[in-house]
Amino acid sequence: MTSPAGLPPTGGGSGERQRLKLLAVTACPTGIAHTYMAAEKLSQAAERLGVDIKVETQGSIGAENVLTDNDVRTADGVIIAADKDVDLSRFAGKRVVTVGVAEGIHHPERLIEQVRTAPVHGGGGSGTSTSSSTNSGGSGGGKERSVGYKALMNGVSYMIPFVVVGGLLIAISLSLGGHTDPSGGLVIPKDSFWMDVNNIGVIGFQLMVPILSGYIAYAIGDRPALVPGMVGGWIANTGSLYDSEAGAGFIGAIVTGFLAGYLVLWIKKVEVPKFVRPIMPIIVIPIVATTALGLFFIYVIGEPISWVFEHLTDWLGGMTGTSAVLLGAILGLMIAFDMGGPVNKTAFLFGAGLIATGNQEVMGMCAAAIPVMPLGQGLATLIRKRLYTEQERETGLASLFMGLFGISEGAIPFAAARPAQVIPANMLGGAVAGALAGLAGVEDAVPHGGPIVAVLGAVSGVPMFFVAVVIGTVVTALTTVALVDVSERRRKGQPMVDGLAPQPELALAGVSAGAGVGVGVGAGSDGLGAGGGTATAHAPAPRTGSTPVSAASAADASPDATADRSADASAGDSAGASDDEVLSGYLTAQTVKVRLDSGDKEAAIREMAGLLAATGKVTDVEELVAAALRREAQGTTGLGEEIAIPHAKTDAVTAPVVGFARSAEGVEWGSLDGTKAKLVFMISVPEAAAGDEHLRILALLSRKLMDTGFRERLMTAPDEAAVLDVLREIR
Repeated sequence: MTSPAGLPPTGGGSGERQRLKLLAVTACPTGIAHTYMAAEKLSQAAERLGVDIKVETQGSIGAENVLTDNDVRTADGVIIAADKDVDLSRFAGKRVVTVGVAEGIHHPERLIEQVRTAPVHGGGGSGTSTSSSTNSGGSGGGKERSVGYKALMNGVSYMIPFVVVGGLLIAISLSLGGHTDPSGGLVIPKDSFWMDVNNIGVIGFQLMVPILSGYIAYAIGDRPALVPGMVGGWIANTGSLYDSEAGAGFIGAIVTGFLAGYLVLWIKKVEVPKFVRPIMPIIVIPIVATTALGLFFIYVIGEPISWVFEHLTDWLGGMTGTSAVLLGAILGLMIAFDMGGPVNKTAFLFGAGLIATGNQEVMGMCAAAIPVMPLGQGLATLIRKRLYTEQERETGLASLFMGLFGISEGAIPFAAARPAQVIPANMLGGAVAGALAGLAGVEDAVPHGGPIVAVLGAVSGVPMFFVAVVIGTVVTALTTVALVDVSERRRKGQPMVDGLAPQPELALAGVSAGAGVGVGVGAGSDGLGAGGGTATAHAPAPRTGSTPVSAASAADASPDATADRSADASAGDSAGASDDEVLSGYLTAQTVKVRLDSGDKEAAIREMAGLLAATGKVTDVEELVAAALRREAQGTTGLGEEIAIPHAKTDAVTAPVVGFARSAEGVEWGSLDGTKAKLVFMISVPEAAAGDEHLRILALLSRKLMDTGFRERLMTAPDEAAVLDVLREIR
């Protein structure tokens, strides 16, 4: 049982303390760095404000410093700084503030003040995806990532590979195996190799819509919602099931994803006999939800979609003969609206149908608008990189390539993630391109769009066609950047810090949640901390009661671990006494450089690899560089606040080794706060040691680097010896 919330501080003791006692949980699904950074910032803020706090961290290796029932019973309030679902049921009756992990890093004092008057969590749900948790985050100043946002981003993240693979295969097959045909657009011979490649790409495109729907549902209703979500998405994308010439596309998938997720949540609340409960999540719920959602879409939602398709076609037919500029703008708006949905297909089929009558100008308007969305969204990721995650920037490059081949679906991941900002920007750019093509009398003789048709000779008025495409693309990109920036500033109530998705951490690919390794914490088979006696600290000073001890003390409390680290250190160099070691001897004078000469990320990583090679622990410098770059491709290791920690797990090193270099000008590292990296740490560990040392070193670094004074001392240290003296503070 938990004690009910009262006027803080309530506590649970009998007058032995007067200080406010808070609990916190920090979490991110991708790694540990920001999880620990938020924990350290909250602990530092609590120290300054005279508040006791205990922080549970939930990273890619599981939960550490786990909050006990006694901690919860005696707490006055709880702060959840997380970008993943956190179980809130244990905090029933407590004041709870729920925000994103970035808020824990940037505004810890504000969160501590907010929790004093936060709403009391009623225990109506088990995770931050429940409605009650949303309410509890109401005092978060609008900073919390909503349930809908998290679900939408979950679907988009799983959809992106299907869009990229499908789109690029189609583009490659068209460019290398296709030719223009007045009766069939860009045609690939039926029995050719490139037709097989094209078919594989088409399958990828067919799967992307159900994947989007399925994983939106999964984020809301968990595993039982996956099947109804995917089946619902397939139905939404198959117009023939509800007498429509076009499916509902990605917009229909978003609708079915949310419907499936919340339908499953509702079914879960239904009381059933005890003997039925084991089969509910694997048989009953998926069958009932899939059947109900499928029939609902076919008989209720599908009919209006068919009606829209039919009446839009009739309406466009009545527009022929009017102003070419107006018709072009309308067609551009429609092409850009839903990218493969009924509105888009109506405009496209209208233009394609008029080719046979000799009117090629309408298809020319459509052809100019078709590539604007993927080209514009791809350009936006290049114009304002800080607004986008590493994955989105990579998707942007693929989107640019797809746009060149008239594959408008390349923009769907961006539209699905930010519909309120991206769809209006797409429509504006599409309208501009269509209107300019109509004004110039551009013609297209084949039912396809994009620069590829002009290159292959199917377009007349090629110069103005490209002018229309370029202007429409620029309009789309600039409008997108402006709307996204405004939206993020409004959501945060401050200048933009992170991008669309929750701020990425140092994702430790290959380390499972059950690795059983933490920062000085033993873990059981479930990956959770073994108990209060080995709890990891998240505060720089001693605490009362349940507050943990320092990280160094916790790590040093394990004799076996210390022995292993000492052995590794002595094998590579003669570091001397343990008191003089930096990061257990893995960082030495050989691996410190006061001035980094490189001006870009790849060159900096190569220079750092050369620095590590001086220890004799690197057997293959090129492989070390390649491993570090592969890690960067998964997501930037630029943490913000002028810090970058590139790292690699590779057998190109024989023992763990850490290097540090300083850049006066800074290196562009893709950090989501827009700062250049001036303090660069590079960590490399052998594959066999990755599960232990990689995580421990990163956690120690990420905590200490939250100390502004520490960073300033690093920046101003005059030489390598002085830098080492500062780095010895990392314990």
